[in-house]
Amino acid sequence: MKSSRELWREFFNQPLEVKEEYANSPTTYEGYGSRLGVQKGATLDWSDYFFLHYRPPSLRNQAKWLAFPQSFRKVIAEYGEEVVKLGGRILKMMSINLGLKEDFLLNAFGGESEVGACLRVNFYPKCPQPDLTFGLSPHSDPGGMTILLSDDFVSGLQVRRGDEWVIVKPVPNAFVINIGDQIQVLSNAIYKSVEHRVIVNSNKDRVSLALFYNPRSDLLIQPAKELVTEERPALYSPMTYDEYRLYIRLNGPCGKAQVESLAFQP
Repeated sequence: MKSSRELWREFFNQPLEVKEEYANSPTTYEGYGSRLGVQKGATLDWSDYFFLHYRPPSLRNQAKWLAFPQSFRKVIAEYGEEVVKLGGRILKMMSINLGLKEDFLLNAFGGESEVGACLRVNFYPKCPQPDLTFGLSPHSDPGGMTILLSDDFVSGLQVRRGDEWVIVKPVPNAFVINIGDQIQVLSNAIYKSVEHRVIVNSNKDRVSLALFYNPRSDLLIQPAKELVTEERPALYSPMTYDEYRLYIRLNGPCGKAQVESLAFQP
């Protein structure tokens, strides 16, 4: 865990021309990108990021996997595979907690060999005007769940509780699990996705690794029939994960409005 995070910190501290060798493009999200900027009158995101596909393997662009230091590819590949295994175990526990067969959610995601998994590493530099920016704007994660390795010592993640934003204090060598919109739909809102944001500061930078554990993109996601009753009817209309991601791209992230827009209207 620690070695993975420090390898990424080393990358983000490289000169810009080195990082831009791995830059993403309008046709692919994979690789290095930046959301640094200040625009008068607007609150913008303040972060660099790097995005990699893990699963399915056919989506991996090996040219975007850093060639330095020599240990990078091995360490990051092992990190991803172990966290993907953790995601499968968490899904089993969540299924049991819903009163379903332990493999229900995993099967709804397409099964162990078909789940999607990708890594977004976020680097939040020191910000001269933190009151004008977010590290990440308020949103809920559109996928299944996010397994987050946060910075051990620098806080920044906040979750919404009612009308308040609550700081998630760093816990060294621990993961934060964020439920995503797809599990909210599958569980018929018994589990709810978490609206969260990231704030920045002027004194310290921060690195976090977010592994997104997602359903196969072409599978229809809808409330489990076992969780639909006369007293609790299905709350959401069916949609594939591909369709949902396209909807978000067209409309932009906006707190939890994206998943709530799927709800059937009375």
